[in-house]
Amino acid sequence: MIFLYNLFIYAYRFGLGVAALWNKKAKLWISGRENLIKNLKAELAGCENVVWIHCSSAGEFEQGKPILERIKNDFPLYTILVTFFSPSGLQAAKNYKRADVITYLPLDTANYAATFLSVVQPKLVIFVKYDYWYHHLNAIAKRNIPLILVSAIFRENSIFFKPYGSLYRKMLSFFSWVFVQDKLSKDLLSKIEINHCSVAGDTRFDRVKTIANNFTSLPVIEKFIANKMVVVAGSTWYEDELLLSEIKTSENLKLIVAPHEINKAHLEKLFNLFPQAVAHSQIENVADLCSIQVLIIDNIGMLSRLYHYATVAYIGGGFNKSGIHNTLEAAVWGKPILFGPNFQKFKEAKDLINKGAAFSITTKEELCSRVNQFLIDPSEREKSGQASEKYVAAQTGATHKIMQYIQENRLLTKL
Repeated sequence: MIFLYNLFIYAYRFGLGVAALWNKKAKLWISGRENLIKNLKAELAGCENVVWIHCSSAGEFEQGKPILERIKNDFPLYTILVTFFSPSGLQAAKNYKRADVITYLPLDTANYAATFLSVVQPKLVIFVKYDYWYHHLNAIAKRNIPLILVSAIFRENSIFFKPYGSLYRKMLSFFSWVFVQDKLSKDLLSKIEINHCSVAGDTRFDRVKTIANNFTSLPVIEKFIANKMVVVAGSTWYEDELLLSEIKTSENLKLIVAPHEINKAHLEKLFNLFPQAVAHSQIENVADLCSIQVLIIDNIGMLSRLYHYATVAYIGGGFNKSGIHNTLEAAVWGKPILFGPNFQKFKEAKDLINKGAAFSITTKEELCSRVNQFLIDPSEREKSGQASEKYVAAQTGATHKIMQYIQENRLLTKL
């Protein structure tokens, strides 16, 4: 199995090298790892107490932030190193000030892992949700470095529970402790004799709650909405936007679309669907905002605050293979939530539907019907919104449980 795994790693690296000739993301993956160890040595020079947090991409980084920030507050003299597998994750985090060093995870080979650890020499390693790399995890365990997995979730069809999943089961044995999101995950792990595990919940709930508690207003958005009703559609793809274009905006109903991709080609498609729309970057050039019904967000970083202003929230991605994006960013504000049919892999989406807080739609007719229902019936809007808010409030606390474990086991100490 190790031989096949290594073969896959080298084949993957070769494939990325070829793809980098035309693919921007692949090129960033390759170029970002050039001189990685040399640069890391310089950045960590003189740092003797390092906490290493690894995230696959931007979504996992949001899950890791509550723990990172608690460590930074409670143990301020430790150096926080954050690594990413994907370029999109690193790009999203590069300006985040609470981490001391942000870089890529090296290619997962035995030599790279050993060299990386000899430079970092972490006191504690935290992997967020998933992204299992055999050689790095094995090297950490061999050095008896505390290694915990947080916000993990497992399904019956995962490779860990397949007859050919022995290598992945071995990776789970490397962790000192595994914090899972729900009891089903714990029960599944128990069946494969992974018992160093407990249910803590999902740190994303803590993250969205922190964002809500530290809300700062968006004056330009408030001026655009002007106390009217508004549908806020976040992380949308073209399939979502086709349906959204059927919503009949008016003087009393506005639409804000924050697309998942803001490259030139996608924005052009979006403005073809909404020819009267205004881009956020151009909004201050509009004399009469009351006459504008559709606003296109052509920047990154506003979405979690935009949901605060929503009458109804629409979450994009439900018509793609990858599935819907973050529903909790809207739920924390107590909003009725709509999304497309591909939500089955997302526990919180299913939970929100079961509680009457969210609804899946498959056609433009269903979308318009649901939106109209919430607009004309304040009691339905309030009922769904309260269900969203209560759901998030009931699920917070994962960060506290994880930090309690770290403190009780003295994985970190006051320096």
